[in-house]
Amino acid sequence: MKPQRRNRNKSNSRRDDGCSLTMRSAGILLHPTSLPGPHGTGDVGPAARDFVNWLAAAGQRWWQMLPVGPVGAGNSPYSALSAFAGSPLLISLEHLADDGLLSQRDIRPVRGLSADHVNYSAVERFKLTRLRRAADAFIHAGGLQSQPFREFCERESYWLDDHALYTAIRKQQGGKFWTRWPKPLRLRHKPALRAAADQLAADVNFERFVQFEFDRQWRDLRRAANDAGIALIGDIPFFVSHDSSDVWAQRPLFDLLPDGRARTISGVPPDCFSKTGQRWGHPQYSWHRHEKTGFAWWIARFARIFSLFDAVRIDHFLGFYRVWSVPGHHRTAKNGTWKRTPGNKLLSTLQRQLGELRIIAEDLGVVTDAAFALRDRFGFPGMRLVHFAFGNDTGDRYNQPHSHPPNCVAYPGTHDNETTVQWLDRLRREDRRSRKGEFTPWQRLLRYLGPTSRELHWDVIRLVQGSSANLAIIPLQDALGLGAAARMNIPATTRGNWEWRVSRRALTNRVAARLRELADAFGRNTNG
Repeated sequence: MKPQRRNRNKSNSRRDDGCSLTMRSAGILLHPTSLPGPHGTGDVGPAARDFVNWLAAAGQRWWQMLPVGPVGAGNSPYSALSAFAGSPLLISLEHLADDGLLSQRDIRPVRGLSADHVNYSAVERFKLTRLRRAADAFIHAGGLQSQPFREFCERESYWLDDHALYTAIRKQQGGKFWTRWPKPLRLRHKPALRAAADQLAADVNFERFVQFEFDRQWRDLRRAANDAGIALIGDIPFFVSHDSSDVWAQRPLFDLLPDGRARTISGVPPDCFSKTGQRWGHPQYSWHRHEKTGFAWWIARFARIFSLFDAVRIDHFLGFYRVWSVPGHHRTAKNGTWKRTPGNKLLSTLQRQLGELRIIAEDLGVVTDAAFALRDRFGFPGMRLVHFAFGNDTGDRYNQPHSHPPNCVAYPGTHDNETTVQWLDRLRREDRRSRKGEFTPWQRLLRYLGPTSRELHWDVIRLVQGSSANLAIIPLQDALGLGAAARMNIPATTRGNWEWRVSRRALTNRVAARLRELADAFGRNTNG
């Protein structure tokens, strides 16, 4: 069974295609796992191409996503097992069948694969079994000796070799956190690593094939999107998961105890989401060691993300100014301390090494003037959320559309917020329970909106599109008018998140036409 490739041998380097974040434009926020499709999760297959065409018909310029790495704890894309690798769950089985690596019988759906939410354990069992078959076919056809495969392995060797071995050992160890592996493997003793590489050669090659295929399929999707006038926005978390190939392979770059446990971890202080703060649990960076290497790991990380996306949102951009550092043994983030980070030096190095940085700075949360100054020094657009604009705090005016500067990105809310329909329902209920004479967030919102329609969520979308912000991004759930069941994530919780999927029937011409009308009305339709 000889693989047949669909013109995917060319590198997809960043294009000078005019997809600038300074252009007045619009986009949709949707993670690929939320796409429709027959295999229990969205992926980069036919449904992704259909969505690209739907975006173009809707007059959109951008498709924003969450991180696309292999998911870790809680199925969160923000706790990936690698800062460089792609998720095997996003690989299209249909594309593998087109290439002759799977049969039509192989890609037939099975029970347990839901169309309306992602059952991660069922999807992982189904997809990994098929990916093993595809890898066997690829190897049998001589794929490991093919020029595209060898070029990929050489180009990505900085992270790929360690990640492939880490994944193979992790499987051998029953999925255990690497800090619980036998000491020689945990501490990367060279004889133990050589023995593991020999013993697990088949699994190591399988992971190399998975990353090779992800890379090829992803670049194919990006090329198709760019050709349709759609640019892709990725998402890069400031921190990386402790249980990841990065921390295991680059231990000196992280603040760890000798046995591999984290000395200090990440989080945020108490906020509107949690009274005890959020204990994220990522290990803090050993910044002095990063500086000694000239920030080589960061340069490689950003080079990788920019090879896959046209722009990138940095989750927790504030970490480039300071971080909330919590002792690793503490159970909450309440008693952490603020620590300064060398963000200016790091970002300057990235700019010198990589050139233009198309970055959106997620600057929500506890912000200082110095953090804003760092953002503005590099010209990165920040974020403004309409959901945060109508509380009882006069500071909420910062998020009201009349206060938006051009160099920012306006949203109703993000994946961490309620859907707009859910948010409106909550404000309405709270208004009914309010004290007589109290000027509530609901009343503030209605006064701001003025005359409203029967579909109040569309009035909010119109508010965002009419903002002076250069870029307006709408979560797809809001464009479809969906409620609480479609929420993507509830911060500080670990169950039931990241599972929502859209129905193919929901992506109608009518919704696309309404988005296009708004894009036309507010000068955001850059596709004509």
